[in-house]
Amino acid sequence: MTQQKIKPCLWFDGNAEEAAEFYVSVFKDRGDSAVAGVTPGPNGAALVVAFRLAGVEFLALNGGPQFRFNEAVSLSVDCRSQEELDELWEKLSAGGSPGQCGWLKDRYGLSWQIVPAVLPKLLADADPGRAQRVLGALMGMTKLDIRALEAAADAA
Repeated sequence: MTQQKIKPCLWFDGNAEEAAEFYVSVFKDRGDSAVAGVTPGPNGAALVVAFRLAGVEFLALNGGPQFRFNEAVSLSVDCRSQEELDELWEKLSAGGSPGQCGWLKDRYGLSWQIVPAVLPKLLADADPGRAQRVLGALMGMTKLDIRALEAAADAA
């Protein structure tokens, strides 16, 4: 297995290990997800936590209170079914907050996009009317609804 050359590093205020374990628990049934290692800092507590979600490597850094997550960076999850989308939405938004168009913030403040895999195809439809109806439906949603998006595309 080749090591991933670029790894996103997520900044936390003392709860990097807790966050990594939470994310791994959410994605445990979606491929290779695990805490890979913990590097202790000078006081012995976790400084850097290496973890994988569905085979993608991340680092979590206990950097302190100086920086907070914002919507300028989000993690987008490609969902193959409404069931998967609903499950991830429920788990990741618990203790966080829902946003518009499939976005949410988790309990740590990290932004996620929980997106059905069919959405790019619907938005790129050769018929501009279909694509526009999908976009209109999308803009009115928090958690995305695949059937409603497809119905919007097919509406006359």
